[in-house]
Amino acid sequence: MTVSEFNNAVDTYSDGLYRFALKMTEDEEEARDIVQEVFIRVWEKRGSIDGNKVKSYLFTSVHHLCIDILRRHRNHKSLDDIEEEPIIEPRNYTGLNKLLDAILKQLPPVQRAVLMFRDYEGYTYEEIGQLTGLSESQVKVYIYRARLAVKKKIESLEHVI
Repeated sequence: MTVSEFNNAVDTYSDGLYRFALKMTEDEEEARDIVQEVFIRVWEKRGSIDGNKVKSYLFTSVHHLCIDILRRHRNHKSLDDIEEEPIIEPRNYTGLNKLLDAILKQLPPVQRAVLMFRDYEGYTYEEIGQLTGLSESQVKVYIYRARLAVKKKIESLEHVI
């Protein structure tokens, strides 16, 4: 990868990487740090990275860093943090995006990632498989399960409202 290919990758993909990391971690500082860390790694390994495959490398790296951070946070929760929180109470309902974000937050990290790649970023099953290291059939299963979980949460809220 040349310096100009690296600079082009930063210009082209940094916003998408940030949005993806932000959706995964729900923390602006954490998302910025993840994107910066990934670009540092790319710069350090620029001699061994193919400039034509940098997009896949970047999104895969961000995905793996997000999963690692989510696991680390999950493993360091105190007993006070484990209490189950309601998604959104009907009187506090402020919009569909907030509701969907709250539901997505409850999904397992892998399901959340593949659903966001597919529905938010518009990647194909094959591309998602390349980015996450999953087979195409695994991607389809995770997306199906994630959508089913979202549907069940929305249906349960309809009974409350």
